[in-house]
Amino acid sequence: MRTIDFTGQESQDDNEHFASLSWIENTEEPLPALGRVYPAGFRGLPHSHTKTQLWCARRGVVLVSTAGGRWMIPPGHGLLIPAGLEHFSEMISEVHMHSIYVDPSVIGARDPRVLEVTALAGSLIEELVLSDEKPLSPRRKRLIMELLLDEIGQLPERPLGLPFPGDARLSRLCHHFLKSPAANAGIDDWARELGMSRRSFTRLFRAETGVSFVTWRQQACIFASLPRLAAGEPVTNVALDAGYENIAAFTTMFRRMLGSSPSTYLKLRAA
Repeated sequence: MRTIDFTGQESQDDNEHFASLSWIENTEEPLPALGRVYPAGFRGLPHSHTKTQLWCARRGVVLVSTAGGRWMIPPGHGLLIPAGLEHFSEMISEVHMHSIYVDPSVIGARDPRVLEVTALAGSLIEELVLSDEKPLSPRRKRLIMELLLDEIGQLPERPLGLPFPGDARLSRLCHHFLKSPAANAGIDDWARELGMSRRSFTRLFRAETGVSFVTWRQQACIFASLPRLAAGEPVTNVALDAGYENIAAFTTMFRRMLGSSPSTYLKLRAA
């Protein structure tokens, strides 16, 4: 029900940020909705909400970070953020965002989850965000909220979360990998870097992240590739830079993780 444009402001305008947080916490609206436009490079301050948040990227790519990991929100997706979880966001490009806030007794979440936002869900959220400009009758608003809450329960989850280890040495390797992803990175190389046996490394990695090294590597390659694809870089360049021998291998991985080829995915997101 509010729309805020940060594109002409510097990050010191945190007062506006916290004013909107105060509105979210104190409004009597049963399903508060907020629209924002952020410039590339904007970084929000760490904060949390007493409500469950669905943070949707309509345009642009954003990273949301917590103490336990990072989650990427590309266009057409949303991040379900549990109530009480401290997080902050970083804009990889200019971002047009819509968010809704739900009482955790209605929609709860134990951990952040990236969801693909359907056209129906996106349209319903937009109706709520623009309700100040286009007032809704009480009956229509109630119907929109009821349908939206039901639709959120049907949204498909996408593997765009990237757990980060607490171990400092392992965390450094993971951060370096994100800057220079390599699909052929091997367990033995990482184990050698840490002065560990292969078995000890695989046990440590799973204990620290909750997933295998191979699964994490695949997710990290998508994580590093999506901002470049969203910025319009050729798929071939992105695939080769990520360490894939050919575009077919990259496309196979991309389809397995996101359900479509890179070109089809980007066309759908643009539409």
